[in-house]
Amino acid sequence: MTLTDNKSTRRMTTIVVVITSFTTAFTGSSLNLSIPFIAYDYGVSASLVGWMVTAYALSVAAFAVPFGRIADITSRKRILVIGIAGFSACCGLSAIAPDFMILLALRFAQGVFASMIFSTNSAIIISAFPPQMRGKAIGYNLGGVYVGLSSGPVIGGIMNAHLGWRSIFISTCGLVLIAGILAALRIPADKAVSAGRPLDAAGNLLFLIFIVSFMYGLSRISSGGLLAPSLVALGLAAGIVFVMHEYRQEDPAVNVRLFVSNKGFGLSNLSALLNYSVTAGMSYLMSLYLQVVQGYPSQTAGLIMVSQPVIMALLSPRFGRLSDRVSPFKLSSAGMAVSGTGVAMLIFLGENTHVLYVIAALFVTGLGFSMFSSPNTNAIMSCVDKADYGVASSLVSTMRTIGQTFGMVVITIISTYTLGATPLANASVDLLLKVMHASFGASVLFCMIGVIISLQRKKS
Repeated sequence: MTLTDNKSTRRMTTIVVVITSFTTAFTGSSLNLSIPFIAYDYGVSASLVGWMVTAYALSVAAFAVPFGRIADITSRKRILVIGIAGFSACCGLSAIAPDFMILLALRFAQGVFASMIFSTNSAIIISAFPPQMRGKAIGYNLGGVYVGLSSGPVIGGIMNAHLGWRSIFISTCGLVLIAGILAALRIPADKAVSAGRPLDAAGNLLFLIFIVSFMYGLSRISSGGLLAPSLVALGLAAGIVFVMHEYRQEDPAVNVRLFVSNKGFGLSNLSALLNYSVTAGMSYLMSLYLQVVQGYPSQTAGLIMVSQPVIMALLSPRFGRLSDRVSPFKLSSAGMAVSGTGVAMLIFLGENTHVLYVIAALFVTGLGFSMFSSPNTNAIMSCVDKADYGVASSLVSTMRTIGQTFGMVVITIISTYTLGATPLANASVDLLLKVMHASFGASVLFCMIGVIISLQRKKS
């Protein structure tokens, strides 16, 4: 293959990865605004529609690691193309779903196909670039994610208001379909990097039980009763059995030995979990603050909030490239510290805080998150062999989902303790600010722990 061919392959792979990263993020962030409209159209409660988010998140988290291993031992391109095709089909069918239960089933299936994309995107784009450009490749991938997150509330909100929520599914269906065609025709076929290695079906099944039980139990922890704690306990038990099982396998689904023997790999994944637990509730709390406390209309609030992910979209590729020249371990540690500084600024929000202060705080947190995410992912991928890229990128996706769930659980616990049964959106301004200050304080603590953990890393 000539140098021109290499550049062409990298360019086409980057286009496909950026499109799929953008659309998966855009779909989720834009649909969050559509929940009341979907509930009205189908005549169901908003809490039931919320299951669209839960079902999608559970299926993504549960299937990412199994599909990452399948991709490593078969073909990453094949799994990616199947994932893109399935995701696109689910989008198209969701736009014409005749009742809500069919839409819910499609969202679960869409999460399964999205897990195929998440488990191969990073591995494919990293494999297309030389090792000294790994951070740059990861930066492009995460840049696509953050553009999707930043444009979702704005573009998705406009589409939802003027064209209806079904237009979101229709547009993403077409965009993902284009990426699928490009992937099938222009990305070169790859050889299985782990051909001949067993799938470890038992390990994957234990992982599914662990993730689904643990995450669903956490998401329902505030509902009362014994179901949620029982599911969390079941998930933890399955997790322990999973680790014991994997430790004994010659070819495990997840090489858990790496978490112990390779400090860089283990602590980088833990840092990612803490980082995503901080980011999870920020948009939710800031949306309530701007609309309930400051009294901004939803569209204005969205434009203010978009300052954070825009910074992340712009700077993630740059910090990714920088992590190819500077230690990604040190750079991501600094990013966590900057994130903590930005979140600490949010603790001082009040009824009369100037909007420029809010934007400045969001800017600092966005700067910190972009300084952390690309370098930390680069650090994780640098700790594994090429044969394990699929599973490693799947673990990054899993840490993101678990971290986001844990972050929302912390906010729920603080809200329940402060407000009792009163919904957070209906709380008085004083109590809402009290919940926000406590939640951001917890996030600062997570950032401090993350910095301490990050500074312990050494690439081994």
